[in-house]
Amino acid sequence: MSHKKIIIIGTTASNLFLFRKDLITSCQKNNIQVHAFVSEYNDQWIARIQSLGAEVVTYHLSRGGLNPLEDIQSVRELVEKIRIIKPDLVFSYSSKPVIYGSIAAKLAKVPQVIGMLEGLGYTFTEQPDGQSFKTKIIRNIQVLLYRLAFPCLDKIIFLNPDDPQDLINKYRIKAKDVENLGATGLSLKDYPYSTAPTHPVKFLFIGRLLKEKGIYELIEAMRLVKAQYPQAHFTVLGEIDKENLGALKQQQLNELVHEKLFEYPGYVTNIKDWITDSSVFVLPSYREGVPRSTQEAMAIGRPVITTDVPGCRETVVDGLNGFLIPKWNPQALAQKMCYFIEHPKKINEMGLQSFKIAQERFDAEKINRKLLKIIGLVSENEEIS
Repeated sequence: MSHKKIIIIGTTASNLFLFRKDLITSCQKNNIQVHAFVSEYNDQWIARIQSLGAEVVTYHLSRGGLNPLEDIQSVRELVEKIRIIKPDLVFSYSSKPVIYGSIAAKLAKVPQVIGMLEGLGYTFTEQPDGQSFKTKIIRNIQVLLYRLAFPCLDKIIFLNPDDPQDLINKYRIKAKDVENLGATGLSLKDYPYSTAPTHPVKFLFIGRLLKEKGIYELIEAMRLVKAQYPQAHFTVLGEIDKENLGALKQQQLNELVHEKLFEYPGYVTNIKDWITDSSVFVLPSYREGVPRSTQEAMAIGRPVITTDVPGCRETVVDGLNGFLIPKWNPQALAQKMCYFIEHPKKINEMGLQSFKIAQERFDAEKINRKLLKIIGLVSENEEIS
């Protein structure tokens, strides 16, 4: 196979390392040289990406900013840096890199330009009290930018079937080729199966402490469960995102921890150990791509309670490996948590089904094989390492 060059454009170096590590490894095994573009970084994360065998290139991008002059400058910088490398393919993921990375790649005359949206983000997420005027404005700007960027793409990849419906079809955006990857997957060997503790039943939530992750519904559901079962055990893992308007406030968090409503160890790196020590995984999110935390919990063999919304519904077969509940409904969430307290035998029965689904759907090796074929880095009949 000829030696090929790919540029992967992301934003934060930590995110690129954690979520594109398996893809970079697959590229290395298949003699594909990777250049990783990052806009937020420190020396530690750059070194970790380099340890995978990728070249790291830094560039400027304001992830949350809406300054068009800054964004035009980012495109110009990307064009220059892409031209120096002369890649066979540019692969961008997440909203701003997909928009500006794709436009820059087209201007730099890259042979293949591919984008991947792992979710549509908060601007396309329904809220119980409706979206704010500001959010609607930002969404309209995003749609306009996607209309400019998508014609530059040879393919756009989504993780679930709802996202292309809610973006491309609803807003009549022209796209040459739309693919559904299913998930980005996990290196399953890093998440060994174990049976769950059932005395006491321990519920675990992993995610940023944001309104759209369902944190307020979760808090209300915990109170309902505790009223019935005072010994019920809850753990919350995740940080407050101070940039996000819908984030839980630090004072609220302090009061909840003081009240002992749930255990809050703060930021942790050993997520796997916390999942292993839990009984049931809970994610009452308003919308996702296909949530990684749920995939991790399923791989280890935990049943899942999550919402019947885009992305989340791709992880649970209702009644088989957990439960799908209506969004924005703390009563339904509390009811299903009580079900596991009242039927502890169901925890490992359903957890085993989660494990089986994860083996079938979330194996990063299988998914990266599919991704390398979708993005044309290996042909359909070519053997992948």
